[in-house]
Amino acid sequence: MADTEPALAGIRTAIDELDAEIVGLLARRADLVRQAAPLKSDRQAVRAPERVAQVVARVRALAGAAGADPDLIERIYRGMIQAFIDMETVEHHRVSGD
Repeated sequence: MADTEPALAGIRTAIDELDAEIVGLLARRADLVRQAAPLKSDRQAVRAPERVAQVVARVRALAGAAGADPDLIERIYRGMIQAFIDMETVEHHRVSGD
């Protein structure tokens, strides 16, 4: 087991580095979502089920092309999208009173 510890430590370091990049990208995405909120007409436009379907289809295709499991990527994106919809709903209400 001791032989695997350096390898595991290296993998964990690489994951930590990726997490830093991912968090930065999520912050950029959140900023864009905040910018979109006041441009939407109502809560249904915030939920945008047709847009969600487009995003999910696109990331599934990207996952397949990247050698990732499309089902896993879809589950991650659906959770992320819902969190951003929740945030955007609050922001839309704040700016529009709707």
